[in-house]
Amino acid sequence: MTRSLLLILLTMLGLSAQDTNFDGRWNIHVKTPRGRMWWLEVQGSASGKLHGSFVGAPGGQVDVIQDMKIEKGELSFRFENHASSRDAKSPIVKQVYRAKLAGGQLNGTREEEVSGKASPVLTWTGVRAPVINEHDDGRWKAGRTVALFDGKSLAGWRQLLASEPGWYVEGGVLKNKDKASDLLSDAKFWNFEVKLEYRYAKGSNSGMALRGRYEIQIFDNFGAAPDWHGNGALYSRIAPSTNASKAPGEWQTLTARLVGRELTVVLNGVKVIDRKDVVGPTAMCMDADEDKPGPLMLQGDHGPVEFRKVEVTELQLR
Repeated sequence: MTRSLLLILLTMLGLSAQDTNFDGRWNIHVKTPRGRMWWLEVQGSASGKLHGSFVGAPGGQVDVIQDMKIEKGELSFRFENHASSRDAKSPIVKQVYRAKLAGGQLNGTREEEVSGKASPVLTWTGVRAPVINEHDDGRWKAGRTVALFDGKSLAGWRQLLASEPGWYVEGGVLKNKDKASDLLSDAKFWNFEVKLEYRYAKGSNSGMALRGRYEIQIFDNFGAAPDWHGNGALYSRIAPSTNASKAPGEWQTLTARLVGRELTVVLNGVKVIDRKDVVGPTAMCMDADEDKPGPLMLQGDHGPVEFRKVEVTELQLR
């Protein structure tokens, strides 16, 4: 299709050539009460059949955008959901997102009402997600191994939110207090393999974010069918091939290997994700710069969880 013909088609559709620049994946920097970043995907600007998905609406899962439009150079979309996707009695949250392009980035706002009461308007900035051309092709070999938990203290860790409840060590085990802040490693990693030994109470829920962006779900769904919110999943993005979980109260092992965007997860000795592509950040994301090393993060505010091993092996290209 020639450029002139494309411009005519866009004009007929009520769009401009500039509007098509919204297409793509966007990593969003924003200041939220929980310290979380957002993610946006836009498709179909050139055809006028807009669609996309978003991470950051209530619940934090990948939400399909149903109501998206571009008018006079402004992108807008909205959500109306329960505050918790698992609780039909939770408050209704209405949100409207707007953004314009300037200098190759998105500059936007979010307006929100919770049960009819307006929240402060948030401003945000979106940058295009980077292309990462590294693959788990057999050339990445084990390098230095670091024990992030020493079995005695919180040395090497900090809370995401210093004002929230924290974590403690008891009997050689790392434990969270009720509604604890997420816990971040001081060290940052790029390509690596992390090994966990953990256990949780019945019905509990936690997670581990790789590079502070991609959450491997830790969740009591013992005996249930595998799904993308279950134990060992890349939360809301990649479901495990099988549910290899143990019963609550039992110690479990999990190994996650990340090279570029390629993820492998082994749960209790069973490979449940095999070199799958990580499209973008998940709900736990606290660092939107996908092309940079990031910390390991443990989720503490969803339920009781215990860790007795957190070990990272850096991977080197050889």
